[in-house]
Amino acid sequence: MNVKELDPESSPQAAFGARLRRSREERGWTQDQLGEEMGYSSTHISSVETGRKLPTLRFARRADAAFGSDAFERDYRELRHGVLLEGFPEYVAHEGRAVEIRLYEIGIIPGLLQTPEYARVLADSAVRRGAITPEQAAERVAFLAERQEALDRQRPPLVFVVMDESCIRRPIGGRDVMGAQLERLVEFAARPTTVLQVAPFGIGELRTFNLPVNLLTLPDRSVIGYAEAQTRGHLDRDTASVLPMLTAYHQLQAEALSQADSVAMINQVGKGIP
Repeated sequence: MNVKELDPESSPQAAFGARLRRSREERGWTQDQLGEEMGYSSTHISSVETGRKLPTLRFARRADAAFGSDAFERDYRELRHGVLLEGFPEYVAHEGRAVEIRLYEIGIIPGLLQTPEYARVLADSAVRRGAITPEQAAERVAFLAERQEALDRQRPPLVFVVMDESCIRRPIGGRDVMGAQLERLVEFAARPTTVLQVAPFGIGELRTFNLPVNLLTLPDRSVIGYAEAQTRGHLDRDTASVLPMLTAYHQLQAEALSQADSVAMINQVGKGIP
């Protein structure tokens, strides 16, 4: 990434890099000098400044020590939100200003549609597995609530959601939690700026995705994609790879149940929760 093209407003990662570069230049240091001060190579410093590499907590703390500040660790925690996959904070920054959001999920209700209780059950499960701390679980649930506020902004985005049938059939948290979650889905479908569809098991091989998919249409009408592996997320801006995903999403919508039939299925599942 060209340093001159780095936009601090484009993502938390870019803002961190811009702060690092600005602080270094104010001291009159070269990247070699800062690297020597922090114990990193100049190449590493350059990669963080230009947004090509995410900073670590260790890196942020060494930057604070070098500049006599606490700003870098604070920025780091905002960037990572304590518990987020690498790549996800950048996605969230774009999600908050997208004009259209398209989601496909397998196995669990998409985050933007989760109730606090449903989200808490998932977070607490991660705590019991030792994957995160109780404090991180609380951060995760609070952060999700902040993301959901984007749906209620003055000019809310159009939100298209296709859920695999497994999302509504997989019991999470018991009768009360799952029942309230299914009710939330029905309420979501009734909004004027949303479309909710269920991709039933019966479509078989016509299901176009085998992994969750997030597609965002930005104010300039460009489309970006986001996908996650087990340990990190990847934001894709390459039109050559994103547009086929958009086509596949439209094909999935064509095979999925209509919104009316999807709501009927959700209501039916809700009545049968043990």
